[in-house]
Amino acid sequence: MSDLFGTPPPAGVAEHVCSAKGCRARARHAVVWNNPKLHKPERRKVWLACDEHETSLADFVALRGFLIEIVPVEALTDADG
Repeated sequence: MSDLFGTPPPAGVAEHVCSAKGCRARARHAVVWNNPKLHKPERRKVWLACDEHETSLADFVALRGFLIEIVPVEALTDADG
C-alpha cells in the first residue's frame, strides 16, 4: 500500500493503519459503509480499524444507517475505498 503520492511505507511500518483519530495501531478490520445521500449505491467507503476501535467505528456508521459490513482487511478488493 502506498500513500497518495505513490510512496510506499517505510520498512517496518504497518501497511494498514487504524482510521480512529490519533490511533496508529495496525488495522485488522475494514468497516465498509456508504452514505446514500452522497455516494452511488455501488460505492464502498472503508474505514480501517484495529481490534480496539472496530466496534466504535462500526457503531458510528451503523447509527446513521451507513454500515454495509465489517470484513478482515485481507478481504478488501479494488472496489473498496
